[in-house]
Amino acid sequence: MARVPLLSGDRITVVDVPEDGVVLRPPPPRDRLDDVGAAVREALRFPLAGEPLERLVTRGGTATVVIEQPSLPIPAAPAEPRHEALATTVDELDRLGVNRVTILVAGGLQRRTTPREIGLLVPPEFRRRFRGHVLVHDAEADDLVDVGAIGNVSVGVSRALVETDLVVTVTAAETVLNGGPSALLKACGRDAMRAAGAVSLLETGGSQGWRLALELERRLAARVPVTSASLVLNLPRIGGPFGGFPYEEAALERLAGSRLRRGFGLAPGSVRRRVIERVPRELTVAAIFGGVPSVAHTEALLRAIAFKGVALDEPLDAMVIGIPPVTPFVPRERPNPVSAAYLGLGLALRLWRDAFPLRHGGTAILLHHLQRQFARPTQAPYRALFDPRSSRELDARSEGERAAVADTRAIAEYRSGRAVHPLEPFVEWSACEATANRLGSVVIAGCRDATAARQLGFVPAHNVATALGMARGAGAKRIGFLLAPPYFPLLVGPR
Repeated sequence: MARVPLLSGDRITVVDVPEDGVVLRPPPPRDRLDDVGAAVREALRFPLAGEPLERLVTRGGTATVVIEQPSLPIPAAPAEPRHEALATTVDELDRLGVNRVTILVAGGLQRRTTPREIGLLVPPEFRRRFRGHVLVHDAEADDLVDVGAIGNVSVGVSRALVETDLVVTVTAAETVLNGGPSALLKACGRDAMRAAGAVSLLETGGSQGWRLALELERRLAARVPVTSASLVLNLPRIGGPFGGFPYEEAALERLAGSRLRRGFGLAPGSVRRRVIERVPRELTVAAIFGGVPSVAHTEALLRAIAFKGVALDEPLDAMVIGIPPVTPFVPRERPNPVSAAYLGLGLALRLWRDAFPLRHGGTAILLHHLQRQFARPTQAPYRALFDPRSSRELDARSEGERAAVADTRAIAEYRSGRAVHPLEPFVEWSACEATANRLGSVVIAGCRDATAARQLGFVPAHNVATALGMARGAGAKRIGFLLAPPYFPLLVGPR
């Protein structure tokens, strides 16, 4: 019987894998590009679709470079290739005679990037010499420009996207909702972002968010030229005591039997979190594509799926998923129950192509304590989902959303960069529900807050063994063990 280590919050749980169990381990990172700057310049010079950058710029004019908050992949790295790609893009605009460059940080409904954190989105050397403007998008701004309704969704965008001579997105192709035209959508008003859902994060067909982003790109392109640089990121390399995890079998065996792991479990929670936060991490680039954002992003995402994906011949009956001790978005904090559930249900179990990775009525087992801990003030809006008056019924949730957007204090906290937008918890929970509705049950292994679990419709379990027993009692035979993070694509069906 094999043993695999899985993260359970800030602890490491060693799980016994039965003989008929399926260990889902991602492929190791591919070869890296040694010169990211040169690859960006080449991508902008030879785009997959549209004109090269030099034909799009207005000499003496303006340009807006759109970037996202670096939320994916998990774990992130302090220094990463997106920083260099941004600096190279701005340098190219300067070389081609652009007079004023605006960097627009499109954070969606997440907490707005603070002035102190903006400097962490670019290389230190570039930060010292950049003379342009940096704007952090505000989904509640009074001066959003109306570009018309898309379907029944009213869309207003940041003025920086229309009052310019050129728009360039510099993003990584992680999902259909992260990178490419979706970066433009994250620079819109709250209604458009609330409507941007997806059944699968890797398929455009079932994604309302992708359709909105694609139409928004078309409408912006009718006003100003739009181009992009889209990066294919390798899965992160992890060093230190976790070196080789989760790619190498020897690393799994070493970590499962390590005395360090046992000592790690006895350390205080604050010490465990610091150790995990300080583990060396490296992000590299496998490829870069340029051109119209939707085209470059699609090609980059397809390459990323091919590089990172793991094949499953058929859906499993149950899956065990480790949950890290950080939120899925920046700033990285201890996740509250909704954010922890989102990591497993809204992220890991939505990274699929061709078919959902669990059979209908299957069981998802999430390893997390699920305690109601809300970092203040950042996560304060999540408390609305645990109000005793609320429920999981659609009418009650809709009423909760209306109350959230009418909460002037919560909106002010978001606009000041102190908290997430009050709609963000409902966006995350909608993603969780989209997955949970396909399952028979969601079991929280290691749960320490049974009330919170039941309020979210989950089943609390004392440990992994108990959770696996529940899954088998529900008829599960083929059980998968997802070695993550990092989370990776699951390609389900015969190849």
